[in-house]
Amino acid sequence: MKSNIEQPWIEAGYLIFSKEGNNGLKVERIARMVGKNKSSFYHLFADIEIFQKKLLDYHQKRAEDIAERARQCKTLVPDMLDVVLDLKTDLLFNRQLRIYRNNPEFRKCFERANGIVEEGFMGIWAEAFGLQDRPRSAHNLMKMTIDNFYLRITEENISRDWLLSFLYELQFMVKEIQKESGDSTITK
Repeated sequence: MKSNIEQPWIEAGYLIFSKEGNNGLKVERIARMVGKNKSSFYHLFADIEIFQKKLLDYHQKRAEDIAERARQCKTLVPDMLDVVLDLKTDLLFNRQLRIYRNNPEFRKCFERANGIVEEGFMGIWAEAFGLQDRPRSAHNLMKMTIDNFYLRITEENISRDWLLSFLYELQFMVKEIQKESGDSTITK
């Protein structure tokens, strides 16, 4: 029962964190978004640190749900692209964790969430780049792409066009590496 009462608070905090990071989490602001008073927050969570822990737990649960959706993808475009577009807030939350990774709890959550989601997408990812027989190469390509992705995304630019452009840029880069190395197994 308590989790149902907590959920609007968690969702409001998740949204704020995704846009502004930890510095945006102010009890009064969250309470205003939920339409409750600050004392309700303290009654449920006691303090902001406990609330942050709940946000990180919620993000882990979201990562598991995302990974399950990823495993259902048959193609990079449009299937994976559609999943990513549905997850704008989750991506931005994860980006904030990456930005503030000097906080050990944030870093740990970022690494766990990424691992879960990467595993979900790995099959379609390896296939899209012709790396089914080279899982290490597929994994390294994904790691490099994720790092680059989080450096470049913003709330304003996450769109179908931007994501397509990002993927085409990646495909072009991989094809250029293939040409230079003479390795025809890097892409199809």
